[in-house]
Amino acid sequence: MSEPLPNIDFEHFSKIDLRVATVKACEAHPNADKLLKVTLDDGTPEGRQVCAGIKAWYDPESLVGKQVVVVANLEPRKLRGEISQGMILAASDLKDTPPADAEGKPGPEERDVVVVTVDQQVAPGSRVS
Repeated sequence: MSEPLPNIDFEHFSKIDLRVATVKACEAHPNADKLLKVTLDDGTPEGRQVCAGIKAWYDPESLVGKQVVVVANLEPRKLRGEISQGMILAASDLKDTPPADAEGKPGPEERDVVVVTVDQQVAPGSRVS
């Protein structure tokens, strides 16, 4: 287990906009080995696209139809030529094995990554609190 981060006050926490979104489409990112390009219904007319570093743990087709929790107000950024308009939340469970690479970063065989979902269907765009 990693060390906890310092406490933040409620005002800082309240600035994070967590929302439920439904995965409408998902495919391998065309320019990155570790990313998936995910199209989300977030309750807005235009929806959003997110690039998620979960390719080693998820087949793109397995995510379609799932409702995931996203950070909706994360500043958009370009990842390997594709725009990412938020972040899909996921939990990472490290295994008791030595690091896979020279930098000491755990690889897919050393941890499990699980996307945060909801256990009942809710309207896309629903707030998470």
